[in-house]
Amino acid sequence: QVLLVESGGGLVQAGGSLRLSCAASGRTASIYRIGWFRQAPGKERESVTSISWSGGSTYYADSVKGRFTISRDNAKNTVYLQMDSLKPDDTAVYYCAARSITTINYDSWGQGTQVTVSS
Repeated sequence: QVLLVESGGGLVQAGGSLRLSCAASGRTASIYRIGWFRQAPGKERESVTSISWSGGSTYYADSVKGRFTISRDNAKNTVYLQMDSLKPDDTAVYYCAARSITTINYDSWGQGTQVTVSS
């Protein structure tokens, strides 16, 4: 089992920046990919970005390209989400999730961290 703990959320003004962290523990050797997702009130959860655990290949949703950057520190078993030029539409609960190479779906989830961007 992989345990994930997010941190770094908060309140920021539009145009500002935040960095989220996702610390992994447990069976980290089974991790294939880590993703960040977000869910705003009344909306479905959406994929924001993801990164492979070993090779560093990344994916970004169009809505965050050029503003968000995902990175990893394998020595610390931590994935970071640097969010710049934040917009009120980025307001949501952000979750990190992990999937193994044997699964299609992300099956380990953190508890989420709130990001609020004021206009």
